[in-house]
Amino acid sequence: MKYTINIALSIAILCFNSCAEIKTVDKVVKPNVVLIVTDDQGFGDIGYYGNPHIKTPVLDSLASKSVRFDDFSVNPVCAPTRSAIMTGKYSMATGVHDTYRGGAMMAPSEVTIAEILKEADYKTGMIGKWHLGDNYPMRPQDQGFEYTLNHLSGGIGQYGDWPNTLKRDSSYFNPILWKNGKQVQTHGYCTDVLTEAAMDYVEDNKDNPFFLYLSYNAPHGPLQLPQKYYDMYKDVDIDAGLINQGKPYPNVTDHSRENSRKVYGMVTNIDDNLRLLFKKLEDLGIDENTLVIFMTDNGPQHPRYIAGMRGKKGSIFQGGVRVPSFWYYPKAFKEARDIKTPAAHYDILPTLAELTGASLPEDLKIEGESLLPLLTKKEDSLPERIINRSWARTAPVHYRNVSTRKGEMKLVGVGKDEDGNDKFELFNLNEDPYEQNDISVEHPALVEELKDEMDTWLNTMETSEHIVNSPMPIIGTVHENPVMLNQNDALFLKKEGIKNEFIYWDVIVDKTKTFDIIVHFDAPIATTGELELDVGSQAKTVKIEAIGKTSFSFNNIELPKSKVTIMPKTYLKRKGELKYAYPFYIEIKG
Repeated sequence: MKYTINIALSIAILCFNSCAEIKTVDKVVKPNVVLIVTDDQGFGDIGYYGNPHIKTPVLDSLASKSVRFDDFSVNPVCAPTRSAIMTGKYSMATGVHDTYRGGAMMAPSEVTIAEILKEADYKTGMIGKWHLGDNYPMRPQDQGFEYTLNHLSGGIGQYGDWPNTLKRDSSYFNPILWKNGKQVQTHGYCTDVLTEAAMDYVEDNKDNPFFLYLSYNAPHGPLQLPQKYYDMYKDVDIDAGLINQGKPYPNVTDHSRENSRKVYGMVTNIDDNLRLLFKKLEDLGIDENTLVIFMTDNGPQHPRYIAGMRGKKGSIFQGGVRVPSFWYYPKAFKEARDIKTPAAHYDILPTLAELTGASLPEDLKIEGESLLPLLTKKEDSLPERIINRSWARTAPVHYRNVSTRKGEMKLVGVGKDEDGNDKFELFNLNEDPYEQNDISVEHPALVEELKDEMDTWLNTMETSEHIVNSPMPIIGTVHENPVMLNQNDALFLKKEGIKNEFIYWDVIVDKTKTFDIIVHFDAPIATTGELELDVGSQAKTVKIEAIGKTSFSFNNIELPKSKVTIMPKTYLKRKGELKYAYPFYIEIKG
């Protein structure tokens, strides 16, 4: 149900709830907002939800004194979740449908939380994982954040995060980050570095209302952590006390058990860092007037304890999309409690707008609804609504890994049966929270009703503006020069007769001008061959004759103001055959 928030009503409600603002003689003191999102931390990766092994005393304490949304859903993977948080919309409506291969770029025309709160005189800061486009005009500083400290791609050391990729098994230590668009060398473990920056940010802005989006990349892989945190769990029997507790338990292996120990150590490190951040808020005397939201972006990335739920990261079953959601605001939300009403990531934007009295553009259509009536106990529930989820590489698939939920009834498309027919499963989440009992045969009319809803949604998303016309980086502006195009935001094309796919980037040239384009590789070229660079209608070629080079330049290429495809084609002679080699990243100066 899309709607435009009635701002006048929102402000009236806000003023009626004097706890949301304190009026002084000179001004209205607005609440600060700290939104904390961790990466790949599942519902069961916290002591509060029954995990007896993980040490999370700070998060457990936060949960115990917060308003908790017990049924809070996100997307099955990270970039789509983040675009929905930022915009209040379904992720595909923003152009984001995947985590890489060009599917994690959010359209710059989308209105973000940061832009809305900035207009309401908030200072805005983003620290950590962005994953919604690494080039202008899609970077966090292009989308309303005044202060940014972020890594590239979907994680530190992933192939798109080229400044840290070559560090391999130590990328989480002393990472190179981007501070307000400029590379900076940091020192320390990544979570510690990001928390220190967050503490500096809240101290620098303690006299202003601020919005801080603290987006940790942990416990996403690679599973690197300080030794002392690994040592806390190295001898822990991960399954002890969980297999026979009466809830479904995933099939685990020795490898996934070892991964669990590392994840638990990374989460405990996050917990220790949050203790420091929360103490900083207290020491500054702003904790009472600061809303802290804690959540995660999807389910766990490998099989481990997940409170009995089915599925994990990537799955639209509850284990992939149900996450913790704690809202702690001492001044306004006086009573810690669980809210059973289903809520979702896209509800955050309208909730924060109403809480802060920020205005939304009159023509802004969003999917989310404000949760403030629930948070302040003005309402016991929200009107029943449809919640849709899907995920597949490149685009939605009818009907695989897609779900439509109405109230407690959830229809799941699971692919094809043995006869090639579309197969669906239906669950009553109130009676079957672990999604073990398919009741589709007993309720054919409900299956058809929810399938019609699913079809409408899928068709709407697939034909939405930013899926049909995908967002693209813009080159040749003063905002980013040089432009580094990485593999996370690249597109791939299969060519007949070529074993690998070609990698390319679609960009918009801001104005006709001359560029130098440098093709970088992740290792010295150790054999001969040739490098062809297709840029729009032009094809440039250089011979690879000098062994040991890692980059090759194409200079003085004039490009018109238009959309242009940049496709490097590198053929290296190996064992008498020419084989295609991927470039690491492309550098464009102009």
